[in-house]
Amino acid sequence: MTTIGFIGSGHIGSQLARLAVAHGYDVVLSNSRGPQTLGDLVDELGPHARAATPAEAAAAADLAVVTIPLHALATVPVEPLAGKVVIDTDNYYPQRDGQVADLDDETTTVSELLQRHLPSSKVVKAFNHILSSELTTDGSPAGTPGRRALVAISDDEAARARVAALIDELGFDAVEVSPLSEGWRIQRDTPAYGVRRTADELRADLAAAQRYRDM
Repeated sequence: MTTIGFIGSGHIGSQLARLAVAHGYDVVLSNSRGPQTLGDLVDELGPHARAATPAEAAAAADLAVVTIPLHALATVPVEPLAGKVVIDTDNYYPQRDGQVADLDDETTTVSELLQRHLPSSKVVKAFNHILSSELTTDGSPAGTPGRRALVAISDDEAARARVAALIDELGFDAVEVSPLSEGWRIQRDTPAYGVRRTADELRADLAAAQRYRDM
């Protein structure tokens, strides 16, 4: 059985964990405050869930999810995630994360920063442009008219396809994009950020996105 390790178990992480368990995955949850603070969530999720430290969650993961404030990126374990597919749900909010010069001048993106921190991992941008509450309400079976779509963005084709398959399994159409540097097209204040889109609508919004400097 595939184990998904969560580096961060807040709004997005806990919702993705609920979806994962409902679809037959094992999950290992972690946060910055310690495994003892995740008891209620583990109890809710049942025998397919356990709490651990971030390093332990990373080591246990067949597939990992990093879902933490951007300012905590440097705390993500590196060696336990080597060679693994790592989903990045993070967004840049200067009022929360402080100013990051490379993001302010748009010479890089959030997911590229994580990829730089995890040089041996395969980072895929996903689940960053949907409200956490909608992860467990907006999914629907494949082929449903108007099915909501989410992106999977990566430099690595196989990693991107793996996450796209997970997105589909969890109830959403997947729109695959490459390279990872194109993640700016779905950052805050872009047309598709935080709104419901079908696959065709999402592709159109991605194409219409503008750099902050051009707005």
